[in-house]
Amino acid sequence: MSLVLEPPKKVVRTTRYPAIQNAPMPAEGNGYFSNIQLAVLVLGVPYIVKRSLPLFNRGGLFTYLFFVLLCGGPVTIGYWTLMSTFGPRKNEKTEYPGKPIETYLDIKDAELKRQYSGTTKIPMQIFHDAYFEGKIDFKGDVMDIMEYRHDWARFNFTPELFKYVLFTFIPEIIVHSQDQDQNQIRDNYDRGNDFYNWFLGPRMIYTSGIVTDINREETLEELQDNKLKVVCEKLNLQPEDRLLDIGCGWGTLVAFAAKNYDCDVTGITVAQTGAAFGNQRIKDNGVSEDKARILCVDYRFIPTDKKFTKIVSLEMAEHVGIRRYGAFLRQVYDLLDDDGIFVFQVAGLRPHWQYEDLIWGLFMNKYIFPGADASCSLGWVINQLEGAGFEVKNIDVLGVHYSATIWRWYKNWVANKDQVIAKYGERWYRIWVFFLAYSVIVAREGGSSVFQITLHKNLNSYHRIEGVPNHASIHVTPKRELAPVV
Repeated sequence: MSLVLEPPKKVVRTTRYPAIQNAPMPAEGNGYFSNIQLAVLVLGVPYIVKRSLPLFNRGGLFTYLFFVLLCGGPVTIGYWTLMSTFGPRKNEKTEYPGKPIETYLDIKDAELKRQYSGTTKIPMQIFHDAYFEGKIDFKGDVMDIMEYRHDWARFNFTPELFKYVLFTFIPEIIVHSQDQDQNQIRDNYDRGNDFYNWFLGPRMIYTSGIVTDINREETLEELQDNKLKVVCEKLNLQPEDRLLDIGCGWGTLVAFAAKNYDCDVTGITVAQTGAAFGNQRIKDNGVSEDKARILCVDYRFIPTDKKFTKIVSLEMAEHVGIRRYGAFLRQVYDLLDDDGIFVFQVAGLRPHWQYEDLIWGLFMNKYIFPGADASCSLGWVINQLEGAGFEVKNIDVLGVHYSATIWRWYKNWVANKDQVIAKYGERWYRIWVFFLAYSVIVAREGGSSVFQITLHKNLNSYHRIEGVPNHASIHVTPKRELAPVV
């Protein structure tokens, strides 16, 4: 069942491109935050508290610093809570329909129904946790209702979100041990090939595809084949190349590169079922074991007995974590031949975020990609790459391509609902249908994105001119003949 609503009274331009799920109500949310205000509060409140308390008001600098430490956390939490709750929207060019929450949601839990009814909006974190438990249902297609989420949901930081950040998210950022990585990743990717096939389809590629024609709905397989070709051409693969794919998933790129470019390819993954699937896929595509193989090994222990002329890593580095990011990139640098090329694709968040972006990111970290804390802004990623000794040749921002890809995943998942529930239960279906629907929207709006970066070592001896022929973005074809200025 599709949700049909009257168009909002004021709305920015909408689109109807077949390539994507188009937004019926593109609206900005609250992104208000001030480091200056927070600093004033963190430093000022302890001073006021100290001056107000008997005995303590006679203390000096150390007494003041004690109160800074004592009050800093609560003041910060209070500021984030207030700003996320009452901060203004980026703009109000789109006016919300103003429908009661019952238009969109069927709240079955009595306590939740008492708290949220009429025009009282529900915090997104409280909503999705209740939805996963079956306490709330969507009145219609999940994607349709999520498109109007600003009319029924609030994007404020809740006590549960602060609890997760303080006691799970931050500790995992600090630790990020090998055991933590393997436990989290294997629990995720070894769940079952059927689970992932029900939305990834036959290519079994869990990374963004690439749209080449916005005026038709390319299939999921076309999007992924487009991406495989783009990556291999950016790598400028030759038969004599030795390619390393770090975080190769189910091995589709490994098989594709070896089959079509006749180069030697090694894939690395910690997922045991993925490695087995990939090695069988290589065999099924007529590629011999001495030409391509997938090793089930942690990236920390990639064999170093020989260098690789080409290296690719597609959306794996998020799992490396912020703490180990630099070490990982230096490891890649050491594995790469001095004349080699590195294509690095990584997902991230926009730096000028809205609170919705952060709440979505925490949901993703808790339920979908635990430990993937290195989903950062493009600027941060580039600084890390340059710090490791790489030089950037080309950057493609593929966020809307990811939205198009996930939209197709979403439709596959919904089509296989009965099979998913029969094998994995209602809760897993609900978590993933919410994840896929929400991710289509967040990537389309720019809250999340994916960056595909072509790199080489920043060495004097690197022959940069040889990279011009396959630098696709500078080889353009104007729609009409252009006259030079004389």
